[in-house]
Amino acid sequence: MRPFVISLLLSLTLSASAHAEPTTLEIVKRAELALKVKGVQGINTMIIIDEKGRERVRKIAQAAKLYDNGETEKRLIRFLEPADIKGTGLLTFNYEEAEDDLWLYMPALRKTRRIVSSEKAKNFMGSEFTYADMTPPSLNEFTFNRLEDQEVNGVACFQIEWIPIDQDIADENGFSRRVTFIGQEDFVIRRSLYYDLDGDFHKELIVHAVKELDPVNKRYRALRMEMINHQNGRRSLLITEKLEFTPDIKDEYFTTRYLERE
Repeated sequence: MRPFVISLLLSLTLSASAHAEPTTLEIVKRAELALKVKGVQGINTMIIIDEKGRERVRKIAQAAKLYDNGETEKRLIRFLEPADIKGTGLLTFNYEEAEDDLWLYMPALRKTRRIVSSEKAKNFMGSEFTYADMTPPSLNEFTFNRLEDQEVNGVACFQIEWIPIDQDIADENGFSRRVTFIGQEDFVIRRSLYYDLDGDFHKELIVHAVKELDPVNKRYRALRMEMINHQNGRRSLLITEKLEFTPDIKDEYFTTRYLERE
């Protein structure tokens, strides 16, 4: 076979490989990577709506930064309003493989305490979001199945099923099964369905808006998220009012000493 023909065949083979359909695990990993922003800070409004439509509004400051070549994300969440919870803060260290570290500071007690694994499935500050929702899950704790592709609000999505590898992981995350809808272009999660430990449909996460925060590295953040509890009729909105890409954000923000600062 002539060299030109061999070269052409090789080129076609490499091109086909480069555009091959990603595996299920590759889709999930790329979804995790899409949210890895070098540094970010912003202001959020959390609206907690009960089964009768009554609202509680909370203002939150949030900051996050990557460490260890992106393998660790440190995040600080601090409540600014209302007055009765002002200063309450959550500091999280999310690791790709090891178990995450979470610390909660309550001004009324003037004390920081660690959130243990058994508490991660509990609701965060009265919302329908849990402590587990505050940090990305460790992928090695789940098995993944690809389901039929679907559209979510006009966005073509991969549909991926997450199954905890054992009962301890299910208990820790508060679900026996999760189905995520991941954008095929940007790999951002647009919707998630959660099934409780008995296998019944429990909650639904809807991402209403997304912003490309770091265009160079194709990194994104959700601007408006809604968690709906279909069992108790309650829902919570997390709306971003201000968001800045700040890769040089101060390291001191991500310490328990800063967490306790009022």
